[in-house]
This record gives sequence, C-alpha cells and structure tokens, in this order.
Amino acid sequence: MMKEKSFNMKMFTRDANFFRLLIVFAIVFVICSVLQGGKFLNPGNFSSMMNQFPEYGLLAVGVGLALMIGGIDLSVVYLANLSSIIGGKFLLSVIKPEASEGTVMLLIFAGFLVAVLVGAAGGALNGLLISGLGIPAILATLGTQSLFWGFGVVLTGGSSLSGFPVQLTSMLNSSIGIIPVTVIIFIAAALIAGLIVSRTMLGRQLKMYGNNNTATEFTGLNNLKLVVTTHVISGILAGLSGIIMWGRYSSVKADNGAAYTMQAILIAVMGGVSPKGGIGNVQGIVLAVLIIQMVSSVLNMFNNIPTACRQIVWGGLLLIVLIFNYMVNENAKKKH
Repeated sequence: MMKEKSFNMKMFTRDANFFRLLIVFAIVFVICSVLQGGKFLNPGNFSSMMNQFPEYGLLAVGVGLALMIGGIDLSVVYLANLSSIIGGKFLLSVIKPEASEGTVMLLIFAGFLVAVLVGAAGGALNGLLISGLGIPAILATLGTQSLFWGFGVVLTGGSSLSGFPVQLTSMLNSSIGIIPVTVIIFIAAALIAGLIVSRTMLGRQLKMYGNNNTATEFTGLNNLKLVVTTHVISGILAGLSGIIMWGRYSSVKADNGAAYTMQAILIAVMGGVSPKGGIGNVQGIVLAVLIIQMVSSVLNMFNNIPTACRQIVWGGLLLIVLIFNYMVNENAKKKH
C-alpha cells in the first residue's frame, strides 16, 4: 500500500512539473508574440525555429540522462563536433568523383554511421572514467571536452572541413511535408530516449542509481555497466546532433555550437531533471527545448543585443530555474 502511494506521488510530481512547464510555455509564447508580434508569429519564423532546435535539443536530452544518474556531461558539444569531423573525414576519403548517385547516398549513410559510432565510443569513454576509475563526472567530462576538442582541431587543422556532396546537405535540410528531416530525427530520438527512461528496466535503474549509487551496488546492479550504457546513449545523441550540424553548416568544425553546453544544461534542469540525480523525464526536456527556442528566436530579433549578452541570459535563467526548483522541493518536503 505504501509502495503504491509512493508511486502515485511520483506520478503526481512528474505531472505537476510538466503542467508548470505548459504554463511557462504559454506565458513565453504570449510574451514573445507581444514583443515581436509580426516577426514572431510569421510562418517563416516558425520554420526557422524548427530548423534550429534539433541540434541542441538532442544534446539537452543527452545531458539530461547524465544528470539523472547524478552526474553531468560537459563534453557533449565537442563530442558532437568530433563525431561529425571523423564521419566527414571518412566520407571524403572513400567518395570518388565518378561515383554514381546510389553509391554516393550509401557512402553518406556510412559516414553518418561512423559519426554515431564515434559518439557512442566517446560516451563509453566518459562512462568508464566516471564509474570505472571513480573520477567525478564534472572533472571527467571537462577533461574529455578538451580531449575531443583537441582531436577535432588536429583533424581539421583548426579550420572548417568542407567539400561534401550536395546530396548530404540537401537531404538533411529537406522536409517531409512541412516537417524538416532534422525535426523528425529529434522526435524519433526523443521518443526512444523517453521510452527507455519511463518504460524500461534501464530507466528505473538509472534513476535508482541517481538517488543512491551505493544502494544500487548492494542490490546487485552493475553500476559500471549502467553508467557506461547511459553515457553511450548520451554519446549517440551527441553523434546525431553532430550530423545535424554537419548538414546545417555544410561543413564540420571543432568548435561548432560552443554555446550549446550552457543551453543544454539549462534545458535539462528547466525540463525537471534534478542536478542531484534520480528525478526527470524526457518529455519535460522536450517542452523546455521549445521554450528556450522561443526565447532564443526573440533575442535574435533584437539586433542591439550583443551575442555575448545572450550567455548572461542563459546563465541567469539557469540560476532562476535552480532557485525555483529548490523552493518547490523545500515546500514539498514541508508538506510531507
């Protein structure tokens, strides 16, 4: 009976957080419409927003998974770039000028597969450093952040790598109906990640680990396997993000999307993932992605706001969200 009551309380808490996010979404939408009505409500702006959020939305889901196990991943952006760089180097090395259309498409997909595998390998490295060697997640991923960035710089000579087949760019920038391919990739990845977190044994175990990793060890769970698997999934999401940036920029570079780290953390925390671990879901992260995209879109409409000031906005929002979540949690403790 107590177990059933505890489960219902968790469900209520999760739904309450999602309900709060829906209210925030509506408020932000109204504010954006008032501030930049004609520009913001323009169909062209909505199309532009759909083309922008998948790349950092995938990173946010990956960061969210790392936070759920009580850690953090500061390396996702640079792992995404390294994935696309190695995938790009592979593609340029195997493609020939005389290759047929079909062969080119097969090689492009092979390049995508290489990028995803690199992301998975980078995630596995993070997991091994954290759980295998016991290095704190913030230090391990800060180290791999520099490692991935350094490898990317060496492989590209510090500049952009381009010259890819036009089919690659046209495919990733195309749409199925009115929905961009990149949004479909994001939706599919988010759905799979969401099902893993909410409907599988792995999802339950990673939240148990986030709540108390010592207790999970005594219950017989393989903590090393759990942490590595979580970071491999995060790495795969980073690889997919790298592919999307590859198509959007028609090139690959070691420092593409450098500002996405802060945004990804902000989105995950705003989406209801606890920085202490054990709490969170993917649907909250997805809704937070849409909220942040609206804010970002409106900021872009104010030409007099310097780019550097946007980091102040993201940092300020993160602190506000953390303070708000702390107050909500403390209030919930007093009631129970």
